[in-house]
Amino acid sequence: MQILKDLFANNRAWAAEMTRADPEFFARHARHQEPQYLWIGCSDSRVPVNHIVGLQPGDIFVHRNVANVVVHTDLNCLSAIQFAVDVLHIGHIIICGHYACGGVLAALRDAKLGLIDTWLRHVQYVARKHQAQLECLTTEEQRHQRLCELNVIEQVFHACQTTVVRSAWERGQPLAVHGWIYGLDDGLLRDLNMCISSEADLTARQRAG
Repeated sequence: MQILKDLFANNRAWAAEMTRADPEFFARHARHQEPQYLWIGCSDSRVPVNHIVGLQPGDIFVHRNVANVVVHTDLNCLSAIQFAVDVLHIGHIIICGHYACGGVLAALRDAKLGLIDTWLRHVQYVARKHQAQLECLTTEEQRHQRLCELNVIEQVFHACQTTVVRSAWERGQPLAVHGWIYGLDDGLLRDLNMCISSEADLTARQRAG
């Protein structure tokens, strides 16, 4: 169990370094959090949320699941959205997928992995919806990468259709939902030009297809 001891040692070193840099850091963050962003991303261990956007603990509220899916029956995800919007009053929901996502590839291949197969049907729905577009691509890698993007876009629509987000817009609370994707091979974020900040925006995007 040496590896677990190493984690505790790493934690102590990190806490000491944070305290040296800012003696009030932990006391200040223990009192409250004031993030401006909710990040809904993939559980993949290669996507360290705070690091890739250069933010400190307390700056971003995070919910993660396999393949960054927003499902209206997932009370965990919906609760995170509701708490972030109604209690923390965040101004931005960022749905961020990543290229080379294993969950998306499993959905694309209709792989049989066990319990997660049921979860990944949500991504398979996205693939079926855009089947014609995906079939125009030459290689599986191209289809995989494009499905990673399409999945993010679809989840943005799902988030915007939640009662939490629509209620926030109805009462005039500033709130925008964004679709981004992260490259594992270069560490860069890419904006998928998917930003919805009102009911009118949502309607226009839906009509545009």
